Amino acid sequence: MVSVAPLDLSGFVVAAAFLKGQPAFASGDGAVLLLTDAGERRIRLHDGGLLVACRTLEGDALLSGGDDGTVRRLGADGTVETLAEMPRKWIDLLAAGPQGSLAFGSGRSAMVRQADGSVKDFSQARAVGGLAFAPKGLRLAIARYDGATLQFVNTAAAPQQLEWKGAHKDVTFSPDGKYLVTTMQENALHGWRLSDGQDMRMTGYPGKVRSMSWSAKGRYLATSGANAAILWPFFGKSGPMGQQPLQLGARGDQMVTRVACHPDEDVVAIGYQDGLVLFARFSDGEELLARRPGAGAVSALAWDDGGTRLAFGTEAGEAGLISL
Repeated sequence: MVSVAPLDLSGFVVAAAFLKGQPAFASGDGAVLLLTDAGERRIRLHDGGLLVACRTLEGDALLSGGDDGTVRRLGADGTVETLAEMPRKWIDLLAAGPQGSLAFGSGRSAMVRQADGSVKDFSQARAVGGLAFAPKGLRLAIARYDGATLQFVNTAAAPQQLEWKGAHKDVTFSPDGKYLVTTMQENALHGWRLSDGQDMRMTGYPGKVRSMSWSAKGRYLATSGANAAILWPFFGKSGPMGQQPLQLGARGDQMVTRVACHPDEDVVAIGYQDGLVLFARFSDGEELLARRPGAGAVSALAWDDGGTRLAFGTEAGEAGLISL
């Protein structure tokens, strides 16, 4: 059985997350709706719009960036802390790192703040599209124009440069740290095998890829950008090269806008342009309808740590919890 508890937010749902098991929904109007045992709490994080948000790796807080030039931290207990400021900048790049670190940026700027409050500047010569930390060690990937830069935060070692022509946007490491993948301004993904810098080109999308999610064991990378969730295989020596991706949840007239792989099982939650959400199983493609179409495209999906609840949000401010 699937049950849906609907909520109503005042703006575009930028992100959803579970903070120590409590659902949180970040809205583009600068506020977060936090669901606690005592009821709903609406907490304002930014004076202007909230542009980006993500959960800390420890799962105890939500990090956010806004057009007021601040990076804020919302604890599971509702406390708000300002972690960084970039006056007159719109902070729309954010990544949670290990040991209480985080990366944030705007335009060509890429900064890392460590737990002690110190900030290091890793700005680039061209526009930065995305930030991500490696699964092990304090190593930052910076997606940029014409490639990506890999930078060890606490050493003086020269950064590793990965080149490929074009504008690279979002970026992600594979869970085993062997691969780096970026979304492109064009309708494609690009990847590198980090052991030798071998390029990997993943094309054929009718639209831009705006959502990526690794499966529980890191064997597949699920992506949006088509009328089905496209899951690229990353097992074997060459990753997805020479292998066909899985295509799950195909709908002829609706594009996939968000994907979120289950934390333990080979199942993916898929959100669509018309607000529909369904679950699909890797092994046989079996589908389970989780939410019927609503107002606005699905803009946020997040599983709780136990994999029994899924938080969703849409561009029209609809949100809710889907319980299995």
